[in-house]
Amino acid sequence: MIHSGTETNLGRYLLFLADTVEPGYAKTAFGLRDWAGERCVGELALPAATVTTGLPRLSAREARSQGADALVIGVAAPGGLIPDSWVPALVEALEAGLDIVSGMHIKLAQVAPLRDAAARFGRRLVDLRTPPPNIPVASGVKRSGRRLLTVGTDCALGKKYTALALTKALRARGVDAEFRASGQTGILIAGSGMPIDAVVSDFVAGAAELLSPAAADGHLDVIEGQGSLFHPAYAGVSLGLLHGSQPDMFVVCHDPSRRHILGYPSAPLPSIEAVIAQTVALGRVTNPAIRCVGVALNTSSLDEAAAQAEIATLSARLGLPVADPMRGGEAFERLVDNCNVPDPENT
Repeated sequence: MIHSGTETNLGRYLLFLADTVEPGYAKTAFGLRDWAGERCVGELALPAATVTTGLPRLSAREARSQGADALVIGVAAPGGLIPDSWVPALVEALEAGLDIVSGMHIKLAQVAPLRDAAARFGRRLVDLRTPPPNIPVASGVKRSGRRLLTVGTDCALGKKYTALALTKALRARGVDAEFRASGQTGILIAGSGMPIDAVVSDFVAGAAELLSPAAADGHLDVIEGQGSLFHPAYAGVSLGLLHGSQPDMFVVCHDPSRRHILGYPSAPLPSIEAVIAQTVALGRVTNPAIRCVGVALNTSSLDEAAAQAEIATLSARLGLPVADPMRGGEAFERLVDNCNVPDPENT
């Protein structure tokens, strides 16, 4: 059975790590472990894999016996395809009684052995990167409610984590906030969303408008960003999401250990200041009041002392709240504070 859609209720997961050796390409697996851990039974990896989530290493049959309902492809492959080397393990999962869930660009049913095995064993093939039909061209009309977008100096450095952490913290303070997922992992975590990078380019901004519709004045949508305005390949997606989101606020996400765009060694990482300036300039097309309210750092490569020093130095340099949402603390509380401050020009 083939299933496509952006609303998911898929039970409990076995995370498939395939043969991945680069942690940056396993963000779906790590995101589910960190934000939907109660639904993750374990991980399945091929012998060449060096990446691990730290969850129990299980076979498909073991995972099924422990309550797993679906195998989630938790990694990305070059070109968004499913390599032949993965297929036997995926067929085995179907035979063991698991559905297969994929956020890759290729549709699972395009892989003949998977299509045939799913039909033979009565299992579902679920493609998350399937936009809804009849997405309109963006109207550009300003919508009621408030919006915050996470943007980045690069891909895969914390835009989803930052949006989730901010939503959780804002809700804890009584703010009517909602996480709006724009990628496959976020959709699995939230249960709904818009796979923005699978939308035909003319309709990306319209899809972003659908993702965050008009709301009450006190409501705040925290929108998961994608890519980077400076990315050689994905800047178009980032721009369409920015225009359609019409954010009142944005948070810049950055990994201080990176020197170039992930996978593009000839493309230097932009400065945070450049990202702020570019986001404001381009965001004003649909929201002239757009403003940066802070920076979220991914300091996972730094020890505590080095992370705090980087946070303090950058905050002083920019004059903005800077924090690592995963470390929390007073710095993160200041960032959350600033995400709930009304635009001074409108007060």
